[in-house]
Amino acid sequence: MEKSTDTSGSPVIRVAITGPECTGKTTLSLQLAKHYNTICVPEFAREYVASLDRPYHFQDIVHIAETQIRQANDYSRHANNLLFLDTYLIITKVWFDVVFNHHPDWIDDELKRKTIDLFLLCNTDIPWVADPVRENGGEMRERLFVMYKKELDLLGYNYSIIRGNGNERFQEALKAVEELVTRISKY
Repeated sequence: MEKSTDTSGSPVIRVAITGPECTGKTTLSLQLAKHYNTICVPEFAREYVASLDRPYHFQDIVHIAETQIRQANDYSRHANNLLFLDTYLIITKVWFDVVFNHHPDWIDDELKRKTIDLFLLCNTDIPWVADPVRENGGEMRERLFVMYKKELDLLGYNYSIIRGNGNERFQEALKAVEELVTRISKY
């Protein structure tokens, strides 16, 4: 697995928070970054799509995917041993496939590089709240969860499903991250 390094030259452990819309990814990313005194890569897609004065197109999603990779690499240089990513390419790949029925091949290549050490897959057990950018409530939210899990399984990524509300959700995520850190520190 290719490792980035932080400013001290130490390997940076990358943890991506993934899952359907409105499953607490941003909250969890910020909580974990604060707990570990490090930084998180903010979700770029939401901000980008919200800023468009038109419906998004295929090329917009390409731009989002390229930006996700670039930001992960840029932020890694400033992380304190751990870097948390508020979403990553698993979501983007599925988004391409659901909306456009295909995705650029290079996304598969990038995902196969395994630059993420752990995915925290947020379950849909918290309420969905509509807003102008969200598209997938109800049954689609459940279908997306299954699709993300399938992608993680197919790619052989290390992941934990995160359930519960509030602090319970944070504690599950914290446990998964601690297990990863302990396992990596043994090597």
